[in-house]
Amino acid sequence: MQNIFTAIQWNPSPEIFTVLGFTVRWYSLMFLAGFMIGFQIMKRFFIHEKQPLEWLDSLLIYLMIGTIVGARLGHCIFYDWDYYGSSIPHFIEMFIPVRFGDAWPGEFMDFKFTGFRGLASHGGAIAIIIMMWLFSRNVTKKSMLWILDRVVIPVALTGMFIRLGNLMNSEIIGKPSDAPWAFIFEKVSNVPVHPAQLYESMSYLLIFIFMMWQYWNTDAKDKLGFLFGTFLALLWTARFIVEFFKKSQGGFEEYIDIGLSTGQLLSIPFIIAGVYFMSSSKKRSDLT
Repeated sequence: MQNIFTAIQWNPSPEIFTVLGFTVRWYSLMFLAGFMIGFQIMKRFFIHEKQPLEWLDSLLIYLMIGTIVGARLGHCIFYDWDYYGSSIPHFIEMFIPVRFGDAWPGEFMDFKFTGFRGLASHGGAIAIIIMMWLFSRNVTKKSMLWILDRVVIPVALTGMFIRLGNLMNSEIIGKPSDAPWAFIFEKVSNVPVHPAQLYESMSYLLIFIFMMWQYWNTDAKDKLGFLFGTFLALLWTARFIVEFFKKSQGGFEEYIDIGLSTGQLLSIPFIIAGVYFMSSSKKRSDLT
């Protein structure tokens, strides 16, 4: 039985302040904080390993492009293809931050700036792997696994910040709950639910701490692909578990009814890949 008297009332503004018509939002701040702190972590890794610091600026650009573009396309394709694949204007909306009218072409010019609404971490993960392949080929000339072994550590921390941004936006909420720590997201409903964003955020923080310990206190970084595999296995297992407490986000679970959410179905290949990279990793003295 739900007890609304023990639930936490949650109704923060997603906006921090507005200056000259420009609004700073908590989600954007959390996103940026993850990248900036992650940049400093990678800088520390590079200094420790005596790698060229000039690689870092290129790395940040590759990561930002991969994360934003991949996460955007991942949401549109995995979770909302019924909308984005339904017409030419909707398809174009995948790539630009506006919403068009539904009629073609009569209402095509009847558009509204909305920003990019909807990002999927699975799409972001796929794009980051692709961008790190390009980064390795064009910049470091090392194995792609070398940079992936290092970059996934701050990526886990960035995931924590992004989920806190979701919390401030009152989005990606959980299923109804009578737990004393349940949240009532007043912008959504008066029903107490699991704070799934916090579950996921704290999971990512613990994974980040564990992987930092691995990097500094074990020989994991010398085993090509091991840290990357650890990240895949742990993070997507955490995501798989948290999905049991989340309200459905839609996607192809509506067409594949096997009792798993779209997020869980998409997580399984990542978990399998993680176990593979961990088991097949080899210690390399040159890391090339």
